[in-house]
Amino acid sequence: MNILFAVSEATPFAKTGGLADVAGALPTALAERGHRVHLFLPLYQEIQTPERKFTEITKVTIPLGAEQVTGSIVNLPSYHPNLNLSFVRQDNYFDRPFLYGPAGEEYPDNGIRFIFFCRAILEAVSLLNLNIDIYHAHDWQTALIPVYLKTLYKDLPSYGGGSLFTIHNLGYQGIQEKELMTLAGLDWEEFTFERLEFFDRLNLLKGGLVYADALNTVSRAYSREILQPEFGFGLESVLAQRRNNLHGILNGIDCQEWNPADDPFISNHFRIGRMAGKKICKKKLLSAFNLPHENRLPLVGMVSRLVTQKGFDLILPLLKKVAAFETQFVFLGTGDPEIEESLTILARQYPSQIAFIRGYDNRLAHLIEAGADIFLMPSHYEPCGLNQMYSLRYGTVPLVRAVGGLDDSITSFNLENGGGNGFKFNDYTIKALEQTLKEALQLYQEPRLWQKLRQNGMRCDFSWSQSAAKYEDLYEKIKSQI
Repeated sequence: MNILFAVSEATPFAKTGGLADVAGALPTALAERGHRVHLFLPLYQEIQTPERKFTEITKVTIPLGAEQVTGSIVNLPSYHPNLNLSFVRQDNYFDRPFLYGPAGEEYPDNGIRFIFFCRAILEAVSLLNLNIDIYHAHDWQTALIPVYLKTLYKDLPSYGGGSLFTIHNLGYQGIQEKELMTLAGLDWEEFTFERLEFFDRLNLLKGGLVYADALNTVSRAYSREILQPEFGFGLESVLAQRRNNLHGILNGIDCQEWNPADDPFISNHFRIGRMAGKKICKKKLLSAFNLPHENRLPLVGMVSRLVTQKGFDLILPLLKKVAAFETQFVFLGTGDPEIEESLTILARQYPSQIAFIRGYDNRLAHLIEAGADIFLMPSHYEPCGLNQMYSLRYGTVPLVRAVGGLDDSITSFNLENGGGNGFKFNDYTIKALEQTLKEALQLYQEPRLWQKLRQNGMRCDFSWSQSAAKYEDLYEKIKSQI
């Protein structure tokens, strides 16, 4: 198949979250299965490094209301013969210090930026004769692609393929003022409750939900959860109407990047049967966070955006009682300034038990996965989550709430039969989190059982090859129905 993969971020080029990890790995996995994949990204400022040599392959001119805006499509040499790396260049829109805006904010013209991005991709399809079979769009930034395929580009000969829209996080919807309908070139007939209108505003993500030939979420559980008001963010009725075309495919992980046996970000490697390196990684992790080395104490780690969604309204009250726990905590991340400040204060109050580093450092993130004993993910909702899978690879036991991909990937340890790969709780309460943490800390004091649990996790297979095969099946289903 000829697959177009339109996404707003992808590793190793640009990243703010898990979407980039998916977009960096899935196209390669599909290419390895013999498909021709065209990956399109905006040419952000951070992508334009001196060592990357871009080749312009075509100009594109896009009408935005009465204005004609010109950009170009540039390519990079690919690391796989079946994968084409293309970037939409428009420096006024994308040559900026942040992908979407400074921390906690958005650029006011984000709607316009990604209208241009979507239309530039579709213009390139015709100009470059790409003959696409499947248009795969992701989240609100590319949700207009399936909209355009059913409206402006519907009767044009270059656009015969079907579309799949993947929901990575329903909480981010790209809601814009309705006047952007004109800039987007869409007829006002599309601005109805059944289509693009959302409380008298333009909801870009809703467009993907309504117009795409098929939808999927990044876990099976999340595909069920978003049909309920708690997780539907006002779009549960729209999703209910698309229920028969809504699928759940659990994300995979890049098992080459996240491999404790040869991870370039850690200097002490390990694997099942040879785990001495993990103990050294723990010691180095404690040193990196300026915590005293207490080998008898389990070390709980967390790498996360610091937002309420990730469970910090449970974590922060729990940490205030940290003196009652025989454990240490390390946190790495950035986000809500109030959460950042709370973690800073708690680290100051409990310097031997809590440490926090603001920001994101990939080397340190790998060291946390390698050196921690427990990885904390008590999310309010979690469409998929990847860190719990990374943790399993590194023998770091996930402690999660049973939502979304966390529920799909983690099974509570069973003392009777030795099955399971982590700890899991259901109720979104401080009490439930605290009780589950106590269970984990208690099991840590049983070395034989802890070793069994750790090995269970390290034997799990969440590689992208499995997930890519399921996407391939879904693409075939879409092709057979158009």
